[in-house]
Amino acid sequence: MILVALAIGCSTTKSTESLLSAAGFKMVPASTPAQEAHLKSLKPNQVTMAQRDGQIYYTYPDVPHNVLYVGKEPQYQEYQKLRLQKQMSDEQLNAAELNNSAPWGAWGGWGGFGWR
Repeated sequence: MILVALAIGCSTTKSTESLLSAAGFKMVPASTPAQEAHLKSLKPNQVTMAQRDGQIYYTYPDVPHNVLYVGKEPQYQEYQKLRLQKQMSDEQLNAAELNNSAPWGAWGGWGGFGWR
């Protein structure tokens, strides 16, 4: 059970990183001890808004790869759109898998009550 949770967590993180890259977020490696410490201080597995020099940025820490994903508002909006599309696609896939796994189709043993 713990291994399944870890596998799901890792696949979710990898999926998030793929979506961020597809949305145009830039990967900025942590190249100094101060940057590494800052990277580790950020909330894991979460896109966070930050302000720097009057600009708003969205960041996502990838501590295992020692990288910070950074984007602005257009990249964040694209990420949100891609994330929603993926969620909807995953839900459709799950529904199709459940429907196909039912022993007698979607109605199971009820036979559909003769409705057409």
